[in-house]
Amino acid sequence: MDAAKKTPALHKVDAKKLATLAMITAIAYVVMLLSKLMPSVYDFLDFDFKDVVICIGGFIYGPVSAAAVALVVALVEMVTVSHTGIWGFLMNFIATASFCCVACFVYKKHHTMKGAVIGLILGVISLVIVMLLWNYLITPIYQKMPREAIVDLLLPVFLPFNAVKGGMNLAATLLLYKPVVTALRRAKLIPESDHAAPPVAGKKRLGVALVSLFVLATFVLLA
Repeated sequence: MDAAKKTPALHKVDAKKLATLAMITAIAYVVMLLSKLMPSVYDFLDFDFKDVVICIGGFIYGPVSAAAVALVVALVEMVTVSHTGIWGFLMNFIATASFCCVACFVYKKHHTMKGAVIGLILGVISLVIVMLLWNYLITPIYQKMPREAIVDLLLPVFLPFNAVKGGMNLAATLLLYKPVVTALRRAKLIPESDHAAPPVAGKKRLGVALVSLFVLATFVLLA
């Protein structure tokens, strides 16, 4: 009898989670489209802010959900607006997953502001290292460039590009996560947190917001 009573509630929670993840996926896709209005580097390296939306979703539901949303958005991008085919899809997914999944995994283990900051920093480091490797392996194939030319671009172009891109996404995630989660909880789209982390004081939250704005502005200028 107890199991029968719990089942409808379980389905309700799952349906709400799926609906929220679908909304996050749609918003990430729109943000990706808007990001394409920004200038590209070498005509194929895009500053993409969809990782911010996906990372916020992953902070809420975990790294597996972040990976799932990243996969769906990259797939829809491939069949709608991208001209780089399966290789571009692969690079797109790997870049987002290397940043978001690492950050969300650390935050899931350490559900505090400090855990979020450490997770995002490790996510940026992961993004830079992983994309150096995959740009070396894959970019010559889908950009039809000699591998030697790509090697010459790894340190002066790919490394700073991914560091700046990751830094902007780090700062924007820290800036937007709390307001977005608060709004979703007020709308009853996500439950209250089960973690007993102490609330962040107003001055501390303001300090984090100001530092995030400064970091974001710095990386935008670098971009």
